[in-house]
Amino acid sequence: MASAVDIRRARILELVNQRGYLSSEELARVLDVTVQTVRRDVNCMDAQGWLTRHHGGASPLSQAENIDYSDRQILHLREKEAIGREAARAIPDGASLFINIGTTTEAFARSLRGHRALRVITNNIHVASLLAPAPDCSLIIAGGSVRLRDGGIVGPAAAAMIEQYRADFGVIGISGIDEDGTLLDFDADEINAAQAILRNARTVFLLADHTKFHRRPMARVGHIAQVSAFYTDQPPPAGIRTILQEKNVRLHVVSSDGAGQTG
Repeated sequence: MASAVDIRRARILELVNQRGYLSSEELARVLDVTVQTVRRDVNCMDAQGWLTRHHGGASPLSQAENIDYSDRQILHLREKEAIGREAARAIPDGASLFINIGTTTEAFARSLRGHRALRVITNNIHVASLLAPAPDCSLIIAGGSVRLRDGGIVGPAAAAMIEQYRADFGVIGISGIDEDGTLLDFDADEINAAQAILRNARTVFLLADHTKFHRRPMARVGHIAQVSAFYTDQPPPAGIRTILQEKNVRLHVVSSDGAGQTG
């Protein structure tokens, strides 16, 4: 028999799927519970991959289009910062690296500002701005069309420029990871640049928080077996863990308090 909590959470899921984004206050009013109760439910449901938690509310999981950049900046910020810090620890001074578009790769860039003599190629204006204070950092920004909504530089010219370089590390974010390990994204314009990084980096780090395990964009970027290490904030589903073990991809699970484990 379903508990009162299960029934309430099923109703929350029904409401957000019917109406789209709903504030915590509105959900509390409809369900006749406290806002604190709704927030606890939404946090748990987000962790389970049932819906997307926002600051002040919840929305359905997006399958057809990506969440607005302004929302992605604040969604799971602590987790993204922890992932970025852990990945940055593996980058030595003097390294060359590609960094692509995404809020998690931007968190990674923030953690690189204490490194010295990095050589960075990026198609992300925000990454370039974040790394400007880094001591002796050399920055190359790929040419192409600037997407003002998120600072991404996209199009054939950006991918072609990345193809001209080889780098020690390629650090990429992704919008979704399918159960068979396929890496997925929403925007075809981003994919060519990400694929160029996969081809031209000696070591590839994939950075993705747990919500990417439950999202299914339609465009294929590559496969998780192509990366050297995967940094995330929660253990992946069993099928993905099996692939990582079989393909010798290092798994780093990092909690938002900075503690982590390596597999």
